[in-house]
Amino acid sequence: MRLWFNPASPFARKVRVVAREAGLTGRIEEINTLVNPVKPNAELARENPLVKIPALATPDQGTLYDSAVICEYLDTLHRGPKLFPSEPPAKWTALRRHALGDGLLELLILWRNERERSHPADAYLQAFRAKFDATLDRLDEDAENLADTPFGIGHVAIGCGLSYADFRFLDLDWRGGHPRIAGWHATFSARPSVRATQAREG
Repeated sequence: MRLWFNPASPFARKVRVVAREAGLTGRIEEINTLVNPVKPNAELARENPLVKIPALATPDQGTLYDSAVICEYLDTLHRGPKLFPSEPPAKWTALRRHALGDGLLELLILWRNERERSHPADAYLQAFRAKFDATLDRLDEDAENLADTPFGIGHVAIGCGLSYADFRFLDLDWRGGHPRIAGWHATFSARPSVRATQAREG
């Protein structure tokens, strides 16, 4: 299999963490790929018409795109504990957390893009901050349950979301006032799969 990724992409990081948790790295060639919104990458465009990363070329399902789809596919390829539980209520808890983590990533990317505009709109900046704070409050409330639940896709998404906040928003003291989720994130960050996929400019 071939994975198009960039080490700065939090959605690609999700896939790379899952691949390592599932013991699949020896079966995946990782291709560091630059994506420019105004100059589409021609090689990537042949695999993903949206010219987005991550994208995974598979031997049996063609090229898959969208990190959620890729992660679920990878979870079918190993015999260890599944990251996507199949039975309720664990299934719905994992998918809810996955959605919250992905939503946090989307929020942070939009927020960063707005910050980098020459004239950012204050109303948008305030709205992004309010949503970010509300998400952290919810995560802090759920931190104990998160720690007590077998590691799964929800943990990966939430952990990558908080790590992206560290990577792109150095001025945010998100740990202040949220000690429980901060403690959980420290444990997440110590996992070998997470340490091996540290975000960096690529």
